Amino acid sequence: MRLGFHGAAGEVTGSCTLVEVAGCRFLVDCGMFQGGSEARSKNQRALNFGFDVRKLDFVLLTHAHIDHSGLLPRLAMLGYRGPIYATPATIDLLAVLLPDSAHIQEKESEWLLRNRHRRGKGERGIPAPLYSVEQALATLRLLRPVAYGEELRPADGVNVRFHDAGHILGSSWLEVLVSGEGKPRRLIFSGDLGQPERPVLHDPEKPGGSADVLLIESTYGDRRHRSLGETEDEIVDVVERTRAAGGNLIIPAFAVGRTQEIIYLLAGLVRSQRLRPLKVYVDSPMANTATRITLNHKELLDGETRELIAWQQAHPEKMKLEFVADVERSKSLNAIRSGAVIISASGMCEAGRIKYHLRENLPRRECSILIAGFQAAGTLGRRLVDGARLVRIFGQQVPVRARIATVGGLSAHADQAALLDWLGGFRQAPRHVFVMHGEAGSSAAFTAAIKERHGWPEVRPPLPGESVSL
Repeated sequence: MRLGFHGAAGEVTGSCTLVEVAGCRFLVDCGMFQGGSEARSKNQRALNFGFDVRKLDFVLLTHAHIDHSGLLPRLAMLGYRGPIYATPATIDLLAVLLPDSAHIQEKESEWLLRNRHRRGKGERGIPAPLYSVEQALATLRLLRPVAYGEELRPADGVNVRFHDAGHILGSSWLEVLVSGEGKPRRLIFSGDLGQPERPVLHDPEKPGGSADVLLIESTYGDRRHRSLGETEDEIVDVVERTRAAGGNLIIPAFAVGRTQEIIYLLAGLVRSQRLRPLKVYVDSPMANTATRITLNHKELLDGETRELIAWQQAHPEKMKLEFVADVERSKSLNAIRSGAVIISASGMCEAGRIKYHLRENLPRRECSILIAGFQAAGTLGRRLVDGARLVRIFGQQVPVRARIATVGGLSAHADQAALLDWLGGFRQAPRHVFVMHGEAGSSAAFTAAIKERHGWPEVRPPLPGESVSL
């Protein structure tokens, strides 16, 4: 068996693992690197992946987030024509996320080209989009649905099951059973695991048994999240302070998962009368579509969420919720000087409509920016969290006078305690454990925590680009 770590090793984004076993070759995830200019250069270097994509037998996709799925169209462009297996909800989300990713790339290239022409420079050095909208749409035809718990046999001697990871809608951890080379082996790929006892989705299913190989995420492997109650207290404080100051509350949020969770929490706080009635604008076409997809998969939502959805629909005056679609309506939100809660993508402030709302509201002391998710190194969101007093948006220097507030309990990722508890589902130590999907310090801290808590000997983070024979 051979594993190739082509992303998310020593960092959070770019998940892509090549597995060669029992005469077949397959990928688990094929994600885009994210986080500023360094990520762009990594995506450019990853254009050929370092392996022959035409020799892949199949692809397994844990969930729809772009750092796990965003290079699938590039895979297809280079000649991959095999199946890409994912849950039905993941496939529904990819129909939105992949074309949108391509659209953003095309628009960024157009903007860079116009900017260089204005400065009297040529086109040389402008990165081309990794793929077009048409190529993203063509990739969707390779997707094949697999339900949770269903047995999939993508190749001779290989059985796969998708299990609920509780991270975002349709997210999975993967169980791969391989026979054909002596004793059958069990490989577990955690994907991204959700934090248990959080709203909207079911808790992550635990693994049980043992494993010959385990790849485990470590996004928050070095820390613990605040409790949901503490998070609600922080949200109430930010909303009421901003309302009293006469400003707007701007919430950058991932379109898939985070936006729906924030809507849930705000509605719950209004229902319990901890917040007075709110006017909430969801200004992200992708988030609007993702919310509709979420409502189309109510079987994946927990009981409390279904109950709260019914309450909000019965009491629209308590939390007026407007999903903003067209561009002109989006622009008109910038004329609102106070009392608005604007939820917009992207969650790391790198693209999309959120950048316009930040440009208008960051210079205003009476406004607040609520950071509610992980901010990768190099992103605009990370610079705000780190205390930047001046940021560049659309080529302009924008002063940061608004209050920057962070809440620590809204992560879609399990914290260290939850990850260790999930690992406790194994009845005996996996033979090989690779700690993935975390910045270097987080992965190292989680490696130490696994050894201390569970006493497992063979645990380590892989190196970027490393290939391991087992």
